[in-house]
Formats: sequence, C-alpha cells, structure tokens
Amino acid sequence: MRKLFVLCAAATMAFPSVLSADMAPRDVVFGELGQVPTPLTDVPGDAEAGFTAATTRGIGNCVACHVAKGWEDKPFPGNVGPELTGIANVYDEAQLRGILVNSKKSFPGTVMPAFYNLDDIIRHGEAYTGKAAKSLDVTIMTAQQVEDIVALLKTFTEPLPK
Repeated sequence: MRKLFVLCAAATMAFPSVLSADMAPRDVVFGELGQVPTPLTDVPGDAEAGFTAATTRGIGNCVACHVAKGWEDKPFPGNVGPELTGIANVYDEAQLRGILVNSKKSFPGTVMPAFYNLDDIIRHGEAYTGKAAKSLDVTIMTAQQVEDIVALLKTFTEPLPK
C-alpha cells in the first residue's frame, strides 16, 4: 500500500496536468456577450504551446484565416478573419476564451469554427484532414489547447498597424 501511495505522489508531482480537471464542453457557461470567464482547465495557459496550436494545421490552424505579427513566415496566412495583432487590446481574457470555445455566441454570423463545443456545429473532420470525425463527442481542440491559445493572444498587445 505504501508503494502505491509513493507512486501516486510521484506521478502527481511529475505530471500535474494528468490530474487537471478540464471543464466538459457542455458545462461551459457563456456570458451575455459570449464571454467565458472561467478557465476550462486548472492548468494555466502556455503562450508557447498556444503558438504551436495556433500555427499547426492539425490543431487550431488559426493561421489559415488570420494574420498576426510574428506569423509572417508561416505558409498561406489567411485573410478571412480579422488581424490578430493587438487583439489583447480589443478583447479581455474571458472574451477571447468565449470566441475560441464557440465564436457564434459572440458573432452569430461568423464562419469561425467552435473549437471547444459539441452542439450546433459543422464538423471539420478529424484534425482538418477532411475525414469524418470518429466521434460526435470530440472537440476540435482540447481545453488546454484553448487555454494555451488564450495565453498566446493575451501577448498580442502591440497596436494594429495604421
């Protein structure tokens, strides 16, 4: 029994994210304007991981629709969505999180995917491959990936170019 306790304690210290509590997609509570004030996980977002998620085709793929300072070297930056440079000066953390979770709550006519939602969405397939999602209970991004991209977007404080 003692060995089991020591093993569990060691795992807790070595892998804290394994024991993190992610909010289930259907438990997310939106404010009147689509904001989500409560983080989706108890592990703080990591801006560096957010950059990877935002610029990787099989994860967030934000770069397919948006441009931002620092993304100039990414292939095929998009111009469908607004420029993200300076976005932290426009929206607070709760608003950014809400837009990522389900942008239609903030902008009803948007074509932006709902990244952490299971209802009323068009499925983009398995990791943007065009193949059907294996399950209807799978979000495009994980709760942690949403929090990581929120952390990244909070660093976008440089004013928009005029």
